[in-house]
Amino acid sequence: MRLHTSPSLLALSAAPLVVNSLQLPFGIQLPAVIDSRLTSLKSSISQIQVPSFINKIIDPTGSSPLLSLHRDLVAIPSVTGDEEKVAKFLEKYLTSKNFHVELIPVESPEYPSSKKRYNVFAYPEGGSKSAPILLTSHIDTVPPFLPFKDGLRTVYGRGSCDAKASVASQIIAVEELLSQKHITEDTISLLFVVGEETTGDGMRHINTLNMKWEAVVFGEPTELKLAVGHKGLAMLEVEAKGKASHSGYPSLGVNANSHMINALYKLDHLHLPSSDLLGNTTLNVGIMNGGVAANVIPAFARAEIAIRIAAKTFKEVKDIVDGALKDVEGIEATWKKPYYDPVFCDHDIEGFETIATSYGTDIPNLNGDHKKYLYGPGSILVAHGDNEKIDKSDLYEAVKGYKRIVKGILNAKAVVVHDPAKEEAAAAVVVEEVVQVKIDVPEAPANKAEGKNDKEEHVEYVTILPVDTP
Repeated sequence: MRLHTSPSLLALSAAPLVVNSLQLPFGIQLPAVIDSRLTSLKSSISQIQVPSFINKIIDPTGSSPLLSLHRDLVAIPSVTGDEEKVAKFLEKYLTSKNFHVELIPVESPEYPSSKKRYNVFAYPEGGSKSAPILLTSHIDTVPPFLPFKDGLRTVYGRGSCDAKASVASQIIAVEELLSQKHITEDTISLLFVVGEETTGDGMRHINTLNMKWEAVVFGEPTELKLAVGHKGLAMLEVEAKGKASHSGYPSLGVNANSHMINALYKLDHLHLPSSDLLGNTTLNVGIMNGGVAANVIPAFARAEIAIRIAAKTFKEVKDIVDGALKDVEGIEATWKKPYYDPVFCDHDIEGFETIATSYGTDIPNLNGDHKKYLYGPGSILVAHGDNEKIDKSDLYEAVKGYKRIVKGILNAKAVVVHDPAKEEAAAAVVVEEVVQVKIDVPEAPANKAEGKNDKEEHVEYVTILPVDTP
């Protein structure tokens, strides 16, 4: 069969990324000879200039600043611990958009020192490092890496939803706010951190830099709704110890699995606190193992448990769990980090639906007396899965949403930090406002005759203290 080049094929090949991202139905793959011919054809005419309106039709992703930025981010693998390449990409991109960019090294014992990891902090040229509003999200993803795939209405790939969709939308939102003169350069900054998917080490490192903001907008998949808050987290490791023996003579051993079963049964039947806002506290036995063979009495068993706290505090939930386990023979419970109480977010911007989420974020990892907003495109229900995706329309809506949040914060004068220490000191000092009033006081004449002829006025200033109004 001869392959004839048609005008439509020429148009496709003129867009540099179309062939690479072309998706055929039902998983059909192009034959190698055709794919090679297309690649050769594309390369030979890649310099042809196509009118912008045609390029938008044949390559909508490449012609959109938002979609192309999102594509480039998703295409870079950045599983937690290996975020260097995506950080360097953001440094180059933001610098080209007239941002001052700082790569902040992050070192953690969990990852080898050979891996270079950076938080990316940026603010507009001419702006301020201490800008009052911060937009932030994370650049790491869960494993495994899934390559970018471009569909008609939806894009796929690891991080396409969680949370490179938020990263791209926040950047474009700030670019548009600046270009449209809705904000000044010293209003806003951007922070993209590593490690959110594990221990939050990237955001926790920021606490060591003594940086403060008045309002922080965190980007995570919230279905384009403002989150009222999210559940807290408690991580528990339970170990059971026994004595190994032949399974034919169980009386000679102690079954660690039996101890573990008793412990997990108690935990599974606990009454845990709930709230109207965040729902039920949930307990999940995520990992369990024990024993070496079916014909050996197990000497050791282990389980890892995650508790999502909807009400009360970590300490109160810990007390409930510890109380349930205290009488179980042969087990030892160890509480792990990170752990934190339920998180409550600001949602005082009009025009948004609200949502309560059950997943964790970097909000509790960032210290400070700042307003906290949680918002972003996509659904957590597809994040971390093998079909992670996001609708292109959600990306555009997120840009609008972030712009509305920033303008809402400014319009409501929401960016006010209260420093209790300063307020207490100010309250201890009573300052009376002094008002000077000009009054005319005629000088007493030396005699009547002089008084009649002297019309010169003498001016004095008297101090009037303010009167307390009821």
